[in-house]
Amino acid sequence: MSDDLKRRAAEAALAYVEDGMRLGLGTGSTTTHFVALLGRRVAEGLDVACVATSEATAQLARKAGIALTTLDDTPELDLTVDGADEIGPALALIKGGGGALLREKMVAYASNRMIVIADAGKQVVELGAFPVPIEVVGFGLTATALAVERAAIELGLSVALDLRERDGKPFATDGGHRILDASFGRIPDPEALAKRLAEIPGVVEHGLFLGFADLALVASRDGVAKIEA
Repeated sequence: MSDDLKRRAAEAALAYVEDGMRLGLGTGSTTTHFVALLGRRVAEGLDVACVATSEATAQLARKAGIALTTLDDTPELDLTVDGADEIGPALALIKGGGGALLREKMVAYASNRMIVIADAGKQVVELGAFPVPIEVVGFGLTATALAVERAAIELGLSVALDLRERDGKPFATDGGHRILDASFGRIPDPEALAKRLAEIPGVVEHGLFLGFADLALVASRDGVAKIEA
């Protein structure tokens, strides 16, 4: 059922895509549906130019016949469609479960509008059940992890850090960085945590997306709900 709901949310997002748009394509299981559906529209004659937020999404887009551009060649986008790991109040998001948070945030920042697509299980009353991905440089990883722990403690948060692995080796992002998955538990003040994480030199980017999304399309058995920021 969850996969079907993801597809329904992706279908709803297509209504916001217009001919000639410059689009940002997110990363993850829900946006995989969106890319496939967009590819069908392109095959029917829709003209769009897209920036992919990951090499995985770029590969899917090419297979679907979608024209790709880069953020250098197309630095201003009309719309980004992306998923989320958690959707909290005021459309505060946790993203990065797919490991593309840096590029996702850059593409979202370059867009006039961001639409989040998700199943209803991603909507929460308060952020924090899903670990916050933190993209970090490999150099001084232990020092960076200690700094994250200190920041959490100073904010009154619990914290447990796990270095993300894949196939028994440290996971590497498309930019060659590592990811610390930080379990903070309840995050009553996401803005304060985001600010503290951004101040740590070894942190490249964090998965708290605050003030980015304009609209969320959340699919449940009752239909697709539109949630505005």
